[in-house]
Amino acid sequence: MAWVALELVVGSAHAEAVADALLELGAQSVSTEDAEAGTGAEVPRFAEPTLQEPQLWRQNRLIALITPDVDAEALVGAAAEAAGLPSTPRARMTRVEDDDWVRRTQSQFGPIRAGARVWIVPHWCEPPDAEDAIVVRLDPGLAFGTGSHPSTRLALTWLERTVRGGERVLDYGCGSGILSLAALRLGAAAATAVDLDPLALEACGANAHLNGVAVRALLPSALQPEAFDVVVANILAGPLIALAPELAAHARSGSRLALSGILASQVTELRSAFNPFFTLMATQREDDWVLLEGTRR
Repeated sequence: MAWVALELVVGSAHAEAVADALLELGAQSVSTEDAEAGTGAEVPRFAEPTLQEPQLWRQNRLIALITPDVDAEALVGAAAEAAGLPSTPRARMTRVEDDDWVRRTQSQFGPIRAGARVWIVPHWCEPPDAEDAIVVRLDPGLAFGTGSHPSTRLALTWLERTVRGGERVLDYGCGSGILSLAALRLGAAAATAVDLDPLALEACGANAHLNGVAVRALLPSALQPEAFDVVVANILAGPLIALAPELAAHARSGSRLALSGILASQVTELRSAFNPFFTLMATQREDDWVLLEGTRR
């Protein structure tokens, strides 16, 4: 199958946010390089940003890989809006022949610790030698969620603090299913994973099988009216604001909620959107990323 590579140049201050948005909105991978040098250190990004992205470049060239059916212009416009760019950058499109992009980037991922006990371990790596380790085996496939991004680690740490056993968990915007799998490993009775992207649901199902657990993976339209004990959503601020009534409809009084994928500058807007339904406060932060948590009123 042929792919399409989108190449765009943005200021370094916005590069990470644009790359995050591209991945969240449908890009299969994003790489980052120094736009001014044109060559040099390239940081591949598959499914989640790496932690070693250079911060000294004034202009970054982002190269996003998409499938031919994706509306490239709409994707770039939506990513620019989500990242807060004043205008939409121009994107150059190039046809790319089929390649095993997932396997080519495996070398950048290793076991990742989130919280005190949770470890996210790619299926090609050995698990940590620790008696109390809660291991989630993962093959991200073509879906967001490897544990390397701060927003995912914040959500994982929250689940470790929150899940006590027997809960029914809703993971909205599940990506690879990493949060559903962690919740089940921590003792949740059941996990329902929801995503707009069929590839994400496929990856979630495969990862559930890899871990020997059952996850109910659904499109949003297939989610029935029901309430969950724990609701977690690691998406972007814009979609989270739009989803406030939907997430509230799937939580009973006292249900616990965590929202991640939020920049510190977006906290006030998120709290306003969710205030009619949840008590909500920022309780964790890593770099510019914040986790909001609360309970259903």
